[in-house]
Amino acid sequence: MKPTNAASVSYRIRHSTRYQYADLVAIAHNEARLIPRDGPQQRAHSTHFVVDPAPSFMAREVDYFGNHVNLFAFDEPHLRFSLSAHSEVSVWAPSLPAFEQSLPWEQACQSRLDASQPEQLEALQYVFESPHVVWDASLRGYALESFAPGRPLLDAAFELTRRIHADFAYVPGVTSIATPVSEVLRARRGVCQDFAHLQLACLRSLGLSARYVSGYLLTHPAPGGERLQGADASHAWVSVYCPGHGFVDLDPTNDMLVGTDHTTLAWGRDFADVSPLKGVVLGGGAHTVEVAVDVTPAAGASGLAQQQQQQQQQ
Repeated sequence: MKPTNAASVSYRIRHSTRYQYADLVAIAHNEARLIPRDGPQQRAHSTHFVVDPAPSFMAREVDYFGNHVNLFAFDEPHLRFSLSAHSEVSVWAPSLPAFEQSLPWEQACQSRLDASQPEQLEALQYVFESPHVVWDASLRGYALESFAPGRPLLDAAFELTRRIHADFAYVPGVTSIATPVSEVLRARRGVCQDFAHLQLACLRSLGLSARYVSGYLLTHPAPGGERLQGADASHAWVSVYCPGHGFVDLDPTNDMLVGTDHTTLAWGRDFADVSPLKGVVLGGGAHTVEVAVDVTPAAGASGLAQQQQQQQQQ
């Protein structure tokens, strides 16, 4: 359900991917999560998913977490394939409580153990370790620097978001999906995927429920410059469960609350649940991948970082 009496920002999104193989691929089975999902602050109006060459099989389903999945397969030899996902979405700014009025984080941990409410039962599945979110004492220790006894959950979680932004350097290429969060903590560098996994590990190590969110972040050109086609990118952030208020999204890479510059594709326990594209191929050898993303404001879109900071201070 969309928020009432709230202005929305609309976007047109195009996500294109091209694979080129050195040798023939005999058979390939793939799944893509590139169609935005509806949520409390988002509504998808139209979607269009195209694969070239035409696959021998194509279907769409909804996975366990409620994400849209496009399945497609090739049973003819091929050296390349490309896909594009086109979507139009509207996004509303979240209505957030004053952070200092949220439950103390210890009470939030106890409250979510009451699985009598559907929302709390859903949140419970995001409190455990998952393939890419494994914690240890060092991660719990890092988290506890923000989570003093009795501190309101959202106040502490947002400080953790800010600390990760301040303490870690954004350096592409130094990590991979296989890099453990403990190594990210030690090296103090990575990319948005690493910082999301890191914050999830910190929150879950304390017994809090938090999920991984994939999507897009609108980029803004430098003053006087023009937006470059394909310059936007896939992004990742976290969503922490706050009893009484639901899930609240935080972006540690950019030190901000998630607002109308973000559009959501999917969510799950970690990246493994929401990978934009994955599959199995027979043959192919070496390959190259080209990805281009465009997030185009349809009308009156603007960054909300300043507005979000003002909400936090009120």
